[in-house]
Amino acid sequence: MDLSAITGLKTNWKSTVRRTPPKSSLAGKGKILGYIESNLLPDEQIVYKANLHWKIFWKSSFIVLVGIFCLLVHAILAGAVTGIGLALALRAFIDYKSSEFGVTTKRVIIKVGFLRRRTLELLLRQVEAISVEQSVLGRMFGFGSLTLTGTGGVHEVFHNISSPLEFRRCIHGQAT
Repeated sequence: MDLSAITGLKTNWKSTVRRTPPKSSLAGKGKILGYIESNLLPDEQIVYKANLHWKIFWKSSFIVLVGIFCLLVHAILAGAVTGIGLALALRAFIDYKSSEFGVTTKRVIIKVGFLRRRTLELLLRQVEAISVEQSVLGRMFGFGSLTLTGTGGVHEVFHNISSPLEFRRCIHGQAT
């Protein structure tokens, strides 16, 4: 029986070294860590997480419905329209799953994109202004655009965020 398998220690004659899994490996419950969780600083905790609003699926859902109604007219046309709608839904789904918005005890961390990734990691003390823009539909359904302005000329806009006022409130709460 190998003692290192039980203790997690690799022993040689000179030193004892504890083997630790990499940060991006599986978490304790078998869940893959996201960008925010895998990039936390020591003594930093997540206070609030947001994601994209389900509004990003509206256009593709409408096109799929039009494709289904086109079955009454022409099957090939219906297949083409439904295929376009499903392709748009796949793109929206990838955007939804690959976007992370978080406020921690020390920073604002935002990651958007799958193949072409855009990240923003801004210390709370460097946040100068936060603006939220919501249309009437955005206020009714709880989505909007968030603009973060920081020291050094940082000016980033993120669209279709779910509950942007709560996100702003959490940033203000952690900054004070």
